[in-house]
Amino acid sequence: MKRGKFITFEGIDGAGKSTHIAWATDYLRRQGVGLIVTREPGGTVLGEQLRQILLAEDQRIHPETEALMMFASRRQHVEDVIRPALQRGDWVLCDRFTDASFAYQGGGRGVAKEKLEALERWVHADLQPDLTLLFDVSAEIGQRRVARVKSPDRFEREDVGFFSRVREAYLDRLQQWPKRMVRLDGSKPIADIQQEIGRNLLAIWKK
Repeated sequence: MKRGKFITFEGIDGAGKSTHIAWATDYLRRQGVGLIVTREPGGTVLGEQLRQILLAEDQRIHPETEALMMFASRRQHVEDVIRPALQRGDWVLCDRFTDASFAYQGGGRGVAKEKLEALERWVHADLQPDLTLLFDVSAEIGQRRVARVKSPDRFEREDVGFFSRVREAYLDRLQQWPKRMVRLDGSKPIADIQQEIGRNLLAIWKK
C-alpha cells in the first residue's frame, strides 16, 4: 500500500492555522483523500494530558522541562497515531510538529538548538513531514489576533518580543528545510491563502 502524506501546519499564535487546517481538510476530502487531523501537543490520551499541563496559564515550567514534555508527547504521537496512519495509506494533517519546538522552546524560550536537535534525532530520526506550510505573520499582527481570545493559554499570554523570537526561529528553520517548508503570507486575504494551500497540496499529491 502506498504510504500516506504527512503535512504539518506551523506559525506563531494568531497566524490562522486552525482556519487553514479546516479548509485543507475539506479540500482533500473532496478529492477523495483518506486522512486524519491531529495536533501537538496532544493527539493521544497521554499527549492531551500533557497539553493541559503545558498550556495551563498558572504553570511555571522550566524551558528545558517544557521541551522534554513536548518531545515526550511527540514520541507517543508518532508511535500511536502518525506512523500507523501513514502506513495504512492515510494522510496526516498535523497542527504543529517539531518545527514548533525549535520555534517556541528554541527561539522563544532559549533552549539550545543542539539539545533540540538531539531530541529530534532520538524521537523521530526517520520521519519528517512531506510538506510543512508555514503561515507567517508579524508578531504584532499575531498578538492583535490573539487578543480576541477570551481565555488565552500560557503561550498566548506571552509578549510581542517572545513571538518575534518565535517567528525568527521559524524563518531560520525555513532556511534549513527549504524543500519541505513553504512560507505563506498569513496577512493576505483568506481566499488567496487558500489558493496557495491548494496548489501546494496538489503538488505533493502528485509526487
